[in-house]
Amino acid sequence: MTNTCKYYLEIADNAWILSHRLAENSSKGPFLEEDLACTNVSLDLIGWAESMYTEAAKLSQDKVTADDLAYRREQNEYFNTLLTEQPNSDFAVIMVRQFFMDTYNYYLCTELMTSTDDFLKAVATKSIKEVTYHLRRSSEWMIRFGKGTETSRLKAQNAINQLWRFTDDLFTQTAASIELRSNGISADLTKVKSSWDQKINEIFYLSDLSKPENTFQLTGGKNGKHSEHLGHLLADMQYLTNKYPEATW
Repeated sequence: MTNTCKYYLEIADNAWILSHRLAENSSKGPFLEEDLACTNVSLDLIGWAESMYTEAAKLSQDKVTADDLAYRREQNEYFNTLLTEQPNSDFAVIMVRQFFMDTYNYYLCTELMTSTDDFLKAVATKSIKEVTYHLRRSSEWMIRFGKGTETSRLKAQNAINQLWRFTDDLFTQTAASIELRSNGISADLTKVKSSWDQKINEIFYLSDLSKPENTFQLTGGKNGKHSEHLGHLLADMQYLTNKYPEATW
């Protein structure tokens, strides 16, 4: 697998796995408008993932399709970050996870808009409007949680405490991303992290929420080392393609 193909998959897998988590929440939103918003974000991420998988399949040295990359890989062949695969325990967890990812995606797209790779530049330029809306929405929810009731603030803080240990994984620089950075292709994750930290601090201040005291971190997702949650997710996602491998749609 070429470094470019691997890097495309890192981006695609993040969008793909997160979209599945959001899809699991369909019809379970706190009210209809929010249920539709959550589903629409999932669809945006699926569209992002589809374009990346299609291009990665073209670049692959193996004869694979976009569907093969999306559905027919082993768990250790997915390169999404650990944060995206964490389960939906409650709405606060869903939105805190989304806020962390929306902030990351926004600044990732901002960096990729200057990529020397024409495809990445085009995808980032097209996606920036969507991720801007995603970030505004999840930021507003963080403030709504923190400035709402004591229960809503506590649930949001508990979700932050639970998910914070997976955030450093977002900024892991893989061998592929480091190599491509030298050619101006991949995003500068040092800049992404600096902007991410600034935005997180800003919204936490506005919402009276805070970073957890325990700063222990888990990493490895971008290198195929995942939690048990991804295995369960893939068993669900890949069921039809495994049962009917010759099916097309």
